[in-house]
Amino acid sequence: MSSQLVNPANPYAAENFSDRQNQMFLVFARLFGGGLKDDQLIGALKELTKLFEEDPDHVKNGEPSIFDHLDDDCLDTMMRHHDLRESNEVRKQTMIATAAFLKASGERGANQMRQFFYRRMKRRTYDDYIICFCAAAGLFPIAGDFMADLFLHEGFLYNLGNLMNHKWKSRKVETALLEMLRVACYHPVCLGAIRKYCLDWLEEMETQPTEEAVAASLIADPDFNGHTGSIARRRHCEHVKNLAGLVLLHLWSASPEPSSVKPPESQKSITPKSDGKDQAIAKIEGLSARFIDLLLQGDSEDIQHSIEGIAYATLQPSVREALAHNSQALRRLVEVLKTEPPKSPTTYAGLSIFEHLTAYKPVQTEEQKRLQQLRAYANAAGKLLPNPLNDDAHVEERCKLVFEAGVTPVLITHGKNGSPAALSLVVSILGSLAKTSALRGQLAQQGAVRLLISAWEMLPDSNTAARRRTAEALARILISINPALVFRQMPQTAAVRPLATLLRPDPDAEVRNLLPTFESLLALTNLASTDNETRKIIVRTSWDDVEELLFSNNARICTATTELICNLVQSPDEAAALFGDGTTPGKAENRIKIIVALADAEDVKTRSAAGGALASLTCHESVVRRILGQPRGVANILGLCRDDDEGLRHRGAVVVQNMVAHEGEVGKLAREGLTKGGAVQALTECAKKSRSAEVVQAVVGALEVLLKAE
Repeated sequence: MSSQLVNPANPYAAENFSDRQNQMFLVFARLFGGGLKDDQLIGALKELTKLFEEDPDHVKNGEPSIFDHLDDDCLDTMMRHHDLRESNEVRKQTMIATAAFLKASGERGANQMRQFFYRRMKRRTYDDYIICFCAAAGLFPIAGDFMADLFLHEGFLYNLGNLMNHKWKSRKVETALLEMLRVACYHPVCLGAIRKYCLDWLEEMETQPTEEAVAASLIADPDFNGHTGSIARRRHCEHVKNLAGLVLLHLWSASPEPSSVKPPESQKSITPKSDGKDQAIAKIEGLSARFIDLLLQGDSEDIQHSIEGIAYATLQPSVREALAHNSQALRRLVEVLKTEPPKSPTTYAGLSIFEHLTAYKPVQTEEQKRLQQLRAYANAAGKLLPNPLNDDAHVEERCKLVFEAGVTPVLITHGKNGSPAALSLVVSILGSLAKTSALRGQLAQQGAVRLLISAWEMLPDSNTAARRRTAEALARILISINPALVFRQMPQTAAVRPLATLLRPDPDAEVRNLLPTFESLLALTNLASTDNETRKIIVRTSWDDVEELLFSNNARICTATTELICNLVQSPDEAAALFGDGTTPGKAENRIKIIVALADAEDVKTRSAAGGALASLTCHESVVRRILGQPRGVANILGLCRDDDEGLRHRGAVVVQNMVAHEGEVGKLAREGLTKGGAVQALTECAKKSRSAEVVQAVVGALEVLLKAE
């Protein structure tokens, strides 16, 4: 930093500085002077952030940039507050200020940042290493590609050999280095470099017993403070081991490879003598057990690392199964999520664990299954079989155990207040839980429906995958619950738009999955059973898609669509608008033709739904006239009256009663057409088969009119 900033008498009196530049240097002078409390540091860093963010707008107005005078000392002053010896709040604000600096300063700031790292690394002092590694750990989440270029620069990791070979020893440097490696693992291009240069060191550190590590630290660490005692040093070594294990979990989970370091005696019994992948999986299982123990111990220092480690480990089916049956660990995870702030890394890792535990395998078509089997035979001579722990039965059991741990209220809380990424995880978990029909009512009672509707509205339109998952979860819950019990504080019509999106094909899917469409139809049918306003919104939002689905080759889709139409036409206004005089004659004719044809379908449910729709539609004269104009209109209706199913006979009798009850020309045509088609005989047969008073009453009413007309 320039001398004028070091001089407290007048550090920012240069006449050629603008007010913004003076303000910036004033802040840097405060930071450089030191002695500030955390709240003062945070306040100064916020001022810097504001200045950085506003600079591009001032430059557009022709003013000089404050970065023209920001030298290396200024950048160094800001970056040193990434140090792990600072509080978490200070480090977070430093990260925000650094992000604003890189965004506003462009290539010039990027070059300055590169020089900052080169200078620090060349000095090779403990303090420089600590600040450099901590700064890198802070930059990876906000400038991953930039940091990856630095990280992979020739000599960056290679020059750390003295640290990794234990020629130098510092617990703080090791901690800072491991924090940097932990964050760097999220960038795919850095994984190979970490595996190449750091794997042996990480495995040795992770497998070394704590007592040996303590003894080595007492002898080799030059900055050891004797007043801290052996207990503090022992805690530190355990913390470093946990960090090393966390990085290893990421490496093994990404690409398991044979280990170059022999496992300790305590782990030899669980390490299979097979290929490297099996060894890596066994080590992941061992590390996951350690992190679960850490979670149960409740040590706040390692709680984030333990949950993050479990999140990596649960990528393995065996770890997922073991954790799901550990009720104590599940409840401890729920307790941690209750107290963690919504957007913290620990919260995201905890939600990731529950997402791993409850995730079902993607639905595959028969063709996709056959291709997968062929690949298995080609790659492993038929020995590559699916893991049975991934099948639907095991996932459903895990979902029940997760639900019993009380996770739903926590999901609702973090779904309301969390980041979009966390909200996406919450939606996925709720969707998986909702696949178990027995849990749907309780999910609705605990607020899942309201959250899912809000989530669908909050998620951006561009995030089609997350919005579709949200709609799928909502559909599953709304299939089998009473809407009147759920929509007490919000209109049920708010659920229509999300559900309607599932009636259309997924634009991102190569092969259409009809299950979400089927579930959406069932949910909309349930909503349409309530009131005319909901029916009106469904028709306005999705009628074109509903009508198209009537022609689906899938029998279940066709049946579900017919059932939805049956409920929609219970509204007289919608029935008239779609099938009566309120629509184009050609369209109405085609729609009546389809419904009449479906009344003679092979599937009982389809015939029942079509008969129910006709029972409502035949109250309209125009519909009756169009039915009589169909070649098989009368025959299909009388076929309902002769059906072996009591419910279908009831529908057929009501349709006939409605048709013959009309007055004027339409009623006369109906009575003549039905009599000619054998209605009297069909109704008589219907009465003999039926035991229900409602059916007999409808038959008697229709026969009275027909016989009177004769």
